[in-house]
Amino acid sequence: MSIISDQKGMVVWLYGLSGAGKTTISLLLKQKLENDGLFVICLDGDELRSGINKDLTFTENDREENIRRAAEIARLMLLNNIITICSFITPLQKHRALAAGIIGESYAEVFIECPLDVCQTRDVKGLYKKAQANQITHFTGISSEFEIPANPELIIHTATETPVECMEKVYRYIEPLLKGI
Repeated sequence: MSIISDQKGMVVWLYGLSGAGKTTISLLLKQKLENDGLFVICLDGDELRSGINKDLTFTENDREENIRRAAEIARLMLLNNIITICSFITPLQKHRALAAGIIGESYAEVFIECPLDVCQTRDVKGLYKKAQANQITHFTGISSEFEIPANPELIIHTATETPVECMEKVYRYIEPLLKGI
C-alpha cells in the first residue's frame, strides 16, 4: 500500500512514567505503520518541551497546559488525516480526559505501565537522580503524583516484554481502527 490522499487520521496517545518506554514504542509503531504505507507523525513530550512548550514548567497548571497544547496539535493532525502517535507522561486523569475531549473521535489511549524502580534503572537522562537530589522539582513519580488509570483502554507492561512485543500489542489494538483508513 502506498501513502494515499484518502488516508483517515487517528491519534494514539501513549502515557506513563518517564523511562517507561513511550518514545521507544512510538518510534517502532511509526516505522511499522509507515511500512504499511501510512503517513505518521510522532509528538513527543521531550521534543515539544524543547520547542513550543519550552515556556512551561512542571507545576500542575503548566503540565495541564502542556497536554492541552499537545492535544490541540494532535487534533489538527487528525483533521488533516494524519496518524499521530503521542508520547506524554500525562500524569493525572484530568489531563487524559482533557486530551480525549479535545481530540474527540479516532482517539486510542494506551497506558505504558512500568514500575518506578525499573524506570529509575532506565534513567538514561539522569532525571530521576536529579529529582531525588532536589535539582528537579515536580518530577512525576518522585515529587509529583502519577495517577494510575482506573480503567485504561489498553495496558502495555514494558518491564516484562520487549519493545517490539509491546509495539505489536499496540498495533493489534489499533488495527481495527486502521482498517477504515
